Amino acid sequence: MKKSRILFPLLLSFGCILLTSLAVKSQIPPLEIVTKEKPNLDFDEQIWSSKKDRDSLIGSINNSLSFLRSKKAIDAYQKYPIPEITRERVIQSLLRFRSLLKTASSPEQLKISIDKEFNLYQAVGQDPQKTVIFTGYYEPIYEGSLTPTQEYRYPIYKKPSNFASWTHPQPTRVQLEGQDGLSSPNNLLAGSELVWLKNRMQAYLVEIQGSATIKLTDGSSITVGFDDATDYPYVSIGKMLLKDRVLQPNQISLAKVVDYLNANPSIENEYISRNNRFVFFRETHGSGPRGSIGVVLTAERSIATDKSLMPPGALAIIHTQIPQINQGLITKPEVNRYVLDQDAGSAIKGTGRVDIFMGTGKTAGERAGLIKYPGQLYYLLLKESIAQNLKSQL
Repeated sequence: MKKSRILFPLLLSFGCILLTSLAVKSQIPPLEIVTKEKPNLDFDEQIWSSKKDRDSLIGSINNSLSFLRSKKAIDAYQKYPIPEITRERVIQSLLRFRSLLKTASSPEQLKISIDKEFNLYQAVGQDPQKTVIFTGYYEPIYEGSLTPTQEYRYPIYKKPSNFASWTHPQPTRVQLEGQDGLSSPNNLLAGSELVWLKNRMQAYLVEIQGSATIKLTDGSSITVGFDDATDYPYVSIGKMLLKDRVLQPNQISLAKVVDYLNANPSIENEYISRNNRFVFFRETHGSGPRGSIGVVLTAERSIATDKSLMPPGALAIIHTQIPQINQGLITKPEVNRYVLDQDAGSAIKGTGRVDIFMGTGKTAGERAGLIKYPGQLYYLLLKESIAQNLKSQL
């Protein structure tokens, strides 16, 4: 989650083909303004069916605004590849959208105002239809211990104090934690243990998701979040299992991969060890998972994208399927959802990938694990003439 992930994010690329950015290779801008007839994007029904959800969206907007007024945002937007998408314009867009959201009396009124005042910039995606592949990630909750026991043997680690001096190539995963995840052959991680979990897959999934809540043996809890990582590329276990024909395409979901590896511990060690990227954590003292821009993530309202291409902190609307689970029944409705771009992910590369933060806990994890759908991604920016008129709000 920091985005964390560098999200740090599900990297539920389980089975998803990592997309190469055509925008980077050919210098094509990652976003294109929609100049012809705007797409028929229906209402975001969730904000009208739940005041709580509308308030959470406003809170997520406020989180983005706090980032956008920071030096980190100033630096980020100095390098942004589309000149007319500036930090100031993104701030003005969020302020105006927040005002419309608070005052609109109906979804129709909000949509009319947005159509009149905002331009849409569409992610160029991976094909002529500008398709984007959506996945999901979440914050797991696991049981753990601050000291190793026979039950809690698998640690996650703080960043070692001498990490900055590690030479290249940096140590591999096996060199850091052994083939079985229980030892540090070179003793590089000794003393850096943060908390111990029950099994290796749980510890590994904390790395994949980028954050976790850990319920301790004394009844208290701690939260942990991404701090740093070794410089190896992320390698998807699901993709490896598919390539080796261990599992078939219809078996590649987070839940199915985890169930298979839990039932086959020797294979689990083999495949985890192939991913040399190793993530370090810090205690976050209950603040909630944070994205790569440093703000707390909001369930179903925060997304992770490639931050070398997409505008950090900006308002967007996604069109895709987001699964619902009700008394064991799974539905997969198509939705339009206003979101804030607040995270990144080591597997989220190019203009055709988006990871949706689904929240904390088991149900969020189940829903995140089901998401692997195509769709479209649009950013909402105030028309430049209107943004100039609102400049005094900065």
